[in-house]
Amino acid sequence: MTDNTLHKKISTNENDQTANMQSYYKLHAAIYDLTRWSFLFGRIDLINRLPLEVPKPKILEVGCGTGYNLSRIAKRFPDAQMIGVDVSDDMIAKSTQNLSAYKDRLTLLKQPYMKGDKTFNNSLDCVVFSYSLTMINPQWADLILQAKEDLKPGGLIAVTDFHDSRFEWFKQHMGNNHVRMDGHLTPLLRDHFEPVIDEERSAYLGVWEYMIFVGRKK
Repeated sequence: MTDNTLHKKISTNENDQTANMQSYYKLHAAIYDLTRWSFLFGRIDLINRLPLEVPKPKILEVGCGTGYNLSRIAKRFPDAQMIGVDVSDDMIAKSTQNLSAYKDRLTLLKQPYMKGDKTFNNSLDCVVFSYSLTMINPQWADLILQAKEDLKPGGLIAVTDFHDSRFEWFKQHMGNNHVRMDGHLTPLLRDHFEPVIDEERSAYLGVWEYMIFVGRKK
C-alpha cells in the first residue's frame, strides 16, 4: 500500500466516523442531559478530583457535548481557560447556549480532534475525555497519543469512560450504539502516562464496569 493510498484510507475512516457522530447526536442532543445521568458515571468525580495546581490552567475537552463537564470545570477552576471540541453542530449549539456565562474564557470548536494537528502542541495543562474515546473507533489510540503531544511536560490526561463487561450481549448492545467496550483504553493510558488516579468501578450490579483515569505526561 502506498503512502497516498494509506492517507486516503485514514481520511475516509475519519470522515465516516465524523458523519456517524453527526447523525447520532443530531437525534440525541436535545435529550442528552436528561438521560445520560443514569449511566454516564464518574464524570463529576473525575472533575472534582483533578489535581490541577497551576495558575490559569488551559484545559481542553474532546467531545464536549452539551457543556456538562465544562460547566463544572469552570466552577472548580475559576481562572481556567477552556476549550471544547466536538464534531456535532447540534452539540456545539447546546454548549454555546449552556456555557454563555463563561464565554470570556471559553472557546468552542466544531471540528474533530485528530492525530497530527499542531493547534495545541505542548500548550495544554489538561486534556479531558469523558465518554468519548470508546465511541471514537478505530482512532481512539491516535487521540490518546495526540493528547500526549498537546500536553505540557507534567500535564494531565483525564478520562472517564466505559471499561468492560462480562456479558457478550451487553457488549453487542453497546456496539450497536457505536461504543467499543473491552477494556482497551487503560493499557495504552498506563503506557504513556504516570497514573495519578487509576480505578475501575462496577455499575448496575456488575453488568458493566466504567473507569476513571488521571495520568501525568511522562
